[in-house]
Amino acid sequence: MSISITKDSANDEVCITIQGRFDFSMNSDFRKILSDPDCLGDKYTIDMGAVEDLDSSALGMLLLLREKAGGDNANINITRCRPDIIEMLKMANFQTMFNIA
Repeated sequence: MSISITKDSANDEVCITIQGRFDFSMNSDFRKILSDPDCLGDKYTIDMGAVEDLDSSALGMLLLLREKAGGDNANINITRCRPDIIEMLKMANFQTMFNIA
């Protein structure tokens, strides 16, 4: 499990790539990203192509990112999810708060 981050300064876009199981064990690393001023942007992409599973704490971390990124005005794309991950996000009604592709 790991989290990596890249920032495209020209577009002010931050890409967070998550691998493995997205669960509470990533909470500390995820919060460090959210508190790092170099990791702030106008647009966020969460690449979940290598996420095997997620739990409720992962949903909470995504909500923290949304709040940090501007709440209802946040521009956050969750990309490359497996069908079962998409289903879990939809069950939590996340399609109303995030762009899920």
